Amino acid sequence: MSTESKEFKKQKSWRMPDTYVIIFFVVLFAALLTYLVPLGQFDTHEVTYEYKGDEKTRTVPDPDSFRVITNDQGAPVKEGISLFEPFGGLGITNYVFEGLVGGSKWGTAVGIVAFILVIGGAFGIILKTGAVEAGILSMIKKTKGREALLIPILFLLFSAGGAIFGMGEEAIPFAMIVVPLVIAMGYDAITGIMITYVATQIGFATSWQNPFGVAVAQGVSGVPILSGFGFRFFMWIFFTIVGIAYTWFYAKKIRKNPEKSIAYESDEYYRDDFKGKDELNAEFKLGHGLVLLTILLGVIWVVYGVVKHAYYIPSIASQFFVMGLVAGIIGVIFKLNNMGVNDIASGFRDGAKDLVGAALVVGMANGIILVLGGSDPSTPTVLNTILNSVGNVVSALPTAVSAWCMYLFQSIFNFFVSSGSGQAALVMPLMAPLSDLVGVTRQVAVLAYQLGDGFTNLIVPTSGCLMGVLGVARLDWGKWAKWQIKFQGILFALGSIFVIVAVLIGFK
Repeated sequence: MSTESKEFKKQKSWRMPDTYVIIFFVVLFAALLTYLVPLGQFDTHEVTYEYKGDEKTRTVPDPDSFRVITNDQGAPVKEGISLFEPFGGLGITNYVFEGLVGGSKWGTAVGIVAFILVIGGAFGIILKTGAVEAGILSMIKKTKGREALLIPILFLLFSAGGAIFGMGEEAIPFAMIVVPLVIAMGYDAITGIMITYVATQIGFATSWQNPFGVAVAQGVSGVPILSGFGFRFFMWIFFTIVGIAYTWFYAKKIRKNPEKSIAYESDEYYRDDFKGKDELNAEFKLGHGLVLLTILLGVIWVVYGVVKHAYYIPSIASQFFVMGLVAGIIGVIFKLNNMGVNDIASGFRDGAKDLVGAALVVGMANGIILVLGGSDPSTPTVLNTILNSVGNVVSALPTAVSAWCMYLFQSIFNFFVSSGSGQAALVMPLMAPLSDLVGVTRQVAVLAYQLGDGFTNLIVPTSGCLMGVLGVARLDWGKWAKWQIKFQGILFALGSIFVIVAVLIGFK
C-alpha cells in the first residue's frame, strides 16, 4: 500500500467526536465524581461595594464555614446521581432537558438559549432582505487591496468592547455579519471568530474596568474598585497586539490557500451565497442601504443601553428583535428579494432554526454543572468540596507558585462556572483571604482570576457565548478546540508570566 493510501486511510479512520458526544462523556465523568467526592457546603453572606458611584451587592461564601456533609454515623455523604429521576428531578439521562430549562432569563442556559434563538431569528429576517450580502459585495469592491486592514481595526474595537463594558453575548449577532464578510474576502470562519468573540474575551480577561469581571472580583475581595489601572491597561494593549498579530498571520496564510482551513468544508454554506456573483456588478439599492442603516442604529442603541443603563440579555435580545422587524418592514416596502409580509415570518423561523444546534449545546453544557449539584455555595455539592480542597493545597505552596496555581485553578474552574461575575462571587471570597495567608496581594489574586476566567472562555464548551458564535460560524466545537489549543497555550504562558511578574513587583 502506498504512503498516500495509508495517509488517506488514517484520515478516514479518525474523526473528531461531535460536540454532543464530547459533552455526553463529560456528563458521565461528572456523574462518576458524584460517587467519589463527598458533598460540601458553605455559609453565605452579602458584601457591598461601590462601582462608579452605584452600590452593588453580592452574595458570597464564607471561606471559614466550609463543612463536609455527614450522615447520622458521621460518615461523609456521597450522593451519587441516579440514571433517571422522575417528576422534575435530575438524573444522568435528564441532563439535556434540565440543562435547557435551568438558570434564568438573566444568564445561564435558558436565558442564553432564548437569546440565541431570538438573535438568530432577527438576523434571519435581515439576511432575507439580501442587504448584508449586497453590502459585503459592495465593501469588497471598495476595499480592493486593503481588505487586510479590517482585521486589526475590528479586533481592536471588539477587544475594547470586552475591556470597557464586558462584551460577550453581544459578539454573537456581530459574528453573523463578520463571519460571512471575511469568508467572502477569502478568509475563513476562524478569522471571523478571532476578530469578534476571541477579541472580546481578550479584552474581558485583561480589562481595567470590566463591570462583570474585574469590578466584581475587586468588590468582593475588598480591593478598591478600578485600582491597578496602569498595569492592567498595559496588559490589555499587550494581549490585544498579540491577538491581532496571531490573527493577521493566520488569515494571510488561509487567504493564500483557503483549503488549509479546518473550516473549509463548513464555510461552504457561506461561500455558496457568493458563487457566480461578480462583486464589481453587485446592485446596491436604496432599500439595502436603509436596512444597513437600521443595523448601524440598532448597534448604537445596544452599545448605549449596555454602557449607560447596563442592559443585559433580555433587553439586548429585544433590541435585536426590533432591528430585525424594522429591516423586514423595509424589505417588504422596497420589495428586496421580492419580500412579502410572510417572508418576515419565514426569515425569522429559518434564522432561529439555523441556531437550534448551538442553543441545544448551551443547555447540554449546563447539564454538566447540574449533574455536579450546581454552583450555589450554600447548597451541598461536589463543586464546593473541590473548591475548598484546592484552596487547602494552594495554601501550602511558595508565594509565586501559589499565585500561579490560583491562575491555573481559575482556568480549570471556568469549565464548571463560565459566568465571569458568577465565578468571581463564588471563588474570590475564598481566594482573597487565601492570598493573605500565602503572602500574595489580593490584587494579584484578582489578576489570576480575570486571566484564568477570560482566556479559557475561548475554549470551554460550557461557555454559552462561545457555543453561540461557533453555531453562527457553523463550526463544530471539536474542530475549533483542535485549532484553538495552540493559541490557548500561548495565552496561558503569557498570562503566567504576567501573574509571576505581578507577584515580584508586589502588584497592589
